[in-house]
Amino acid sequence: MTNNSTPLAVFDLDGTLADTAHRQRFLERKPRNWDAFFAAAPHDPPLAEGVALALEHAEECEVLYLTGRPERCRKETVAWIAAQGLPEGRIRMRRDDDRRPARRTKLQILQELARNREIRVLVDDDELVCADAERAGFTVVRARWAAASAALAEAQERDGRT
Repeated sequence: MTNNSTPLAVFDLDGTLADTAHRQRFLERKPRNWDAFFAAAPHDPPLAEGVALALEHAEECEVLYLTGRPERCRKETVAWIAAQGLPEGRIRMRRDDDRRPARRTKLQILQELARNREIRVLVDDDELVCADAERAGFTVVRARWAAASAALAEAQERDGRT
């Protein structure tokens, strides 16, 4: 079901569907080790609450994954989504050289998608992304089921890396 009349349910990955706690250590050091952080992503355990929500929304919506992960992580990301039994869906990833804050890149993509499709919901753990999306009129579910990481939040906003 991927026609324009099917609404979209947009899901973030890290901290929403994927538990990144085991790889936070790579962001807590200076300089941050981004290569190691992303290399460890295939080992992320799924977050049960997020997976259940994605499966629930897939009954009425096309699921689209909107992640700040760089494009170079696509192959591993596709394999991880499939291995978790998550719904098939398009994946929008950050260009490898894009360092804008997640709230800017994600809001821009949401607005592009909304030109032709109803966006039923955005599910994301980044408070700044959620706040900007709500201000722009999107329905948001804040993914608060994973342990918050100050290092990840700073990385999303300042480094534009995830």
